[in-house]
Amino acid sequence: MLSDDIVITGNRAIARSYAKINLTLDVRGKRPDGYHTVEMIMQTLSLFDLIIIDKTYGDIGISTNLKYLPNNDKNIAYKAVQLFRKKTGIRGGAKIIIHKNIPVAAGLAGGSGNAAAVLCAMDMLYNTNLGAEELCKMGAELGADVPYCIMGGTYLASGIGDVLTPAAAAPRAYTVLVKPSANISTQSVYTELDTVKITRRPDTRAMLEAIKSGDPSAVAGKLCNVMEAVTEKRCPEIRAIKEKFMSLGALGALMSGSGPTVFALFDNYSAAKAAADEFSKRYKDVFVTKFYG
Repeated sequence: MLSDDIVITGNRAIARSYAKINLTLDVRGKRPDGYHTVEMIMQTLSLFDLIIIDKTYGDIGISTNLKYLPNNDKNIAYKAVQLFRKKTGIRGGAKIIIHKNIPVAAGLAGGSGNAAAVLCAMDMLYNTNLGAEELCKMGAELGADVPYCIMGGTYLASGIGDVLTPAAAAPRAYTVLVKPSANISTQSVYTELDTVKITRRPDTRAMLEAIKSGDPSAVAGKLCNVMEAVTEKRCPEIRAIKEKFMSLGALGALMSGSGPTVFALFDNYSAAKAAADEFSKRYKDVFVTKFYG
């Protein structure tokens, strides 16, 4: 659980907010309320944003290292404090400093992870002892990925992404991330996906068995994301990046979430670093990371 990594010192919490990837992502249908039902296997990575949360007497303050990010109630971390106060009745607030390392709008749940970290930190700072179930219920009001970000590790997510079933711990694998500069709206991808005939869907059960086997090659062989059918048309670089990864010795490559970030799995650090160095000649956002949790 994310709170296990939070350090408390006096009235300050120091938290890491981790990125995630989707090893599988299947969209099964659309509900009457407009949300889509999904079935996906999510995995935490060691890439993180660093968040410092100071307990205050009432105000909420947000600052980040990225000037273009909002510092008001448009920021999901700000909304997390508002929701926490509403649900618990506490009068105190928080001053929050976020150092972003995870690319924004990248399909890596950076914002959802920030909200998760703030909820967990507030729970610890204010001694509300809500527990995982209550924190996840609260997180679901902020976004479908927030409950997963609270729990972390390897999970099968269903419903709108908020129904979590723990899976076996994923095998050790190095992961290289490459984010093209394209901006992709998750909502628009879902909307277009409703009109597209999906020809290949993930075999979720087979992926769970591959994870259980402890063989990263088996995991790589089952990677599948139905959203690629839409996002690759808008950003042809995604397919090109995947093909380049495979030519550089990756076990497998896939787009994460609604994109545009592409990740690839490697069974050793040297190969992962060599691939990252090659992509760094063209792309700014390139990371060598690994499975975490």
